[in-house]
Amino acid sequence: MASLFSYSLRNMLARRLTTALTVGGMALVVFVFAAMLMLSEGLRTTLVLTGSPDNVVLLRQGAKTEMESSVDRDQAPLAESLPQVARAADGGPLAARELVVLITLNKRGTTKPSNVVIRGIGPHSLELRPQVKLKEGRMPRFGTSEIIAGESIARRFSGTGIGESLRFGLRDWTVVGIFEAGATGFSSEVWGDADQLMAAFRRSSYSVVVARMNERDGPSGLDGLRAGLAADPRLQLEGKRETRFYEEQSEMMAKFLGVLGTMLPAIFSLGAIIGAMITMHAAVANRVREIGTLRAIGFQRRDILRAFLLESLLLGASGGGIGLLLASTLQWVTISTMNFQTFSELAFSFTLSPRIAVWSLLFGTGMGCLGGILPAIKASRLVIVDALRAA
Repeated sequence: MASLFSYSLRNMLARRLTTALTVGGMALVVFVFAAMLMLSEGLRTTLVLTGSPDNVVLLRQGAKTEMESSVDRDQAPLAESLPQVARAADGGPLAARELVVLITLNKRGTTKPSNVVIRGIGPHSLELRPQVKLKEGRMPRFGTSEIIAGESIARRFSGTGIGESLRFGLRDWTVVGIFEAGATGFSSEVWGDADQLMAAFRRSSYSVVVARMNERDGPSGLDGLRAGLAADPRLQLEGKRETRFYEEQSEMMAKFLGVLGTMLPAIFSLGAIIGAMITMHAAVANRVREIGTLRAIGFQRRDILRAFLLESLLLGASGGGIGLLLASTLQWVTISTMNFQTFSELAFSFTLSPRIAVWSLLFGTGMGCLGGILPAIKASRLVIVDALRAA
C-alpha cells in the first residue's frame, strides 16, 4: 500500500498544472459547501446561546415567537407565583415581564432601513441573562425614557451610540449604555423599561414572561410548571425551555440555508467531478506503457485499480482540505441578515464545527472518488500486450 501511495503521489507531482487546476476546482466547491453549512450553524448557535437552560419562557398558547405572544397584566403575577419559579434575593419571583416590538432604524452612513428589536425589560432581566454584560455607560433607570443598545446595534445603526437618541413611540429615547452579549441574539437588540415602552406603544399586555426554574425541581420542574399552567383556566399560557424556544426561531432560516447549502455545492460538484474525471482519463492515456510495464512485472489488475483510485482520492482530499482551510477563515466574519421568523436584523458569525469539518472532507474525497472510479476501471482493464504495443 505504501508503494501505491508513493506512486500515486509522485504522479500527481509530475503533472503539477493539471493537478493544481483539479484540486483548485474541488477546493472551490468544498469552500462553498462548508461556508453554507457554517452559515447555518452560526445562525443556530447564536440563537441557541441566546437562551439559558435554567430559564423558561411563558408565552401565549400557540404563539411561535415573542412578537406573536401576549401575556395579560393579570396573568403575569399568576404565572410568576407558580411554585416551580425560583425566588430572587428580595423574596419575590425571579422572573421578568418583557415586551418585544420592532422599529425601523437606518444603518450608519446609509439611508437603508432595517428592523431592530426593542425589548422592554424588568428589574430581573439582567440577572436572568448572565451572558449580558454592561460594556459602557450605565443601565437605564426604570420609569424613564432611557435605553441601552447591544454592541452589534451600536456599531451598525445611527442614533444608538452613548449620548445619542432615538425617536419612536412618539418619544425621544436616550441611549445611556452599551451592553455586550457575546455571540447571542441579544447583541442585536435595544433594551428599555418594559412599562415605559408599553405606554409608548399603547400596549396593554406583555409579550412574554421569562422565569428562572427552581433548581430543586430538576428536569421535571418544567413538567410541573406546565401542569400548573394547565390546571388554572385563567392562564392560557405555555412554557418552553428558553434554549429550545430560541432554537425554534432558527429552524426556518437554518432549513433554508441547509437546502441552499446542499443545492449549490451539488451543482458545482458536477463540474468538479467532470474535471477530476478528465484529469484521470488524461493520466491513464499518458501512462498506457507504464501501466503495461507494471502489469508485466507482476502487478495485478486490482493493484492498478487501487493506484488510480488512490490518486483520485488524494486529489479530492487535497481539494477538501484546502477548501475547508479557506472556509475556516470566515469564522472572523460577522454578517447580519433578517430572521424570517421574527423579521428583525440578526448579526451572527460563521461557525465551524467538527461535524462540518468531517462532512467537508468527506465531500471533497467523495468528489475525487466519483471522478476517478471510471478512469481507474479503464486502466485496470488494459491488456498487457496492447498496453506495451500502444507505447
